[in-house]
Amino acid sequence: MIFYQHTDRVTPDRGFRARADRPLALLRHCPVYEPTRLCCQPDLAAAVGVRKLWVKDESQRMGLGSFKALGGAFAVVQMISDAAGGAGIRTPAARATAAAMTFVTASAGNHGLSLAAGAHLFGASACIVLSASVPESFADRIRRAGGDVYRAGDTYEESVATAEYLARTNGWLLLADGSWPGYTERPALVMEGYTVIAEECRQSFEQENAWPSQVVLQAGVGGMAAALAGHIRDAWAVQPNITVVEPDRAACLQESARAGKLTRATGALSNMGRLDCKDASLLAYESLRGDADTFVSISDHEATIAADRLRVVGHPTTPSGAAGFAALAHLDLSDQDRCLIILSEGPEDLL
Repeated sequence: MIFYQHTDRVTPDRGFRARADRPLALLRHCPVYEPTRLCCQPDLAAAVGVRKLWVKDESQRMGLGSFKALGGAFAVVQMISDAAGGAGIRTPAARATAAAMTFVTASAGNHGLSLAAGAHLFGASACIVLSASVPESFADRIRRAGGDVYRAGDTYEESVATAEYLARTNGWLLLADGSWPGYTERPALVMEGYTVIAEECRQSFEQENAWPSQVVLQAGVGGMAAALAGHIRDAWAVQPNITVVEPDRAACLQESARAGKLTRATGALSNMGRLDCKDASLLAYESLRGDADTFVSISDHEATIAADRLRVVGHPTTPSGAAGFAALAHLDLSDQDRCLIILSEGPEDLL
């Protein structure tokens, strides 16, 4: 399905910083940070009938395999620094503060990995709640990154409820990448970390003096999509059409945009595991209803084919990571369009 909201866009109430200056300032001191690849794919562009197609490949982001390396880790560091009274993250005061902090979150895999890695690096503890649908390969990677894994429920939504319960009963710090009424400050930090992706793209496009006319952003709860869209609207010299793509089994943002209020999606499990979220983030919804132009939902089959096509041209990924490419078939594109898609994660067997 496709839903256009060109005439219905409102001034967004984002509730998060759409600038990348704070996370970039931190990343400059990180030895594993470097901008990820922004690749032109002329063969794919010709195949979909557009002038140019860029792939922003997040599969190698900081050795963690997905864009989410930017969000959870930045939020952890910022929360430790704030709790230590603004002390530098490498100071004894910050290390002592971190040692007494335990972060907990529900995750479909990648957010939990980023949070666990960030907490371990700076001396805090992390507990990641995974539902039964999350592959054990993700659980193993989280453990290797220094986090504890807690299995609960059959769906992401059930694992979210468990993470909230563990935070309340143990006095832990809930650091979700989704947001809801009364819980927005910490997810806003996660989203702020994601703006680095859009800023890296902005710098490249400015240097080339070539800008996309179409940007496609996949969404689960919507944190990445909203963060990148907000940065694009605020910071890019040339404004594209922005499309949000979701699984047709979990199109919570599209359904919310249609209804004009947060609306739960219903559907079976999707093979787009990191996008298979039935409840949108409040912050993401409030932002995207002003910043996005188009909402598209795609089938599991379409996402699988898209992943296969990206693999052939040197971008191995999952159906979740290929969702932006799959969505191009649903858009009214011309041979003059220049498209940007985000390959959000590497293949599961390499994660």
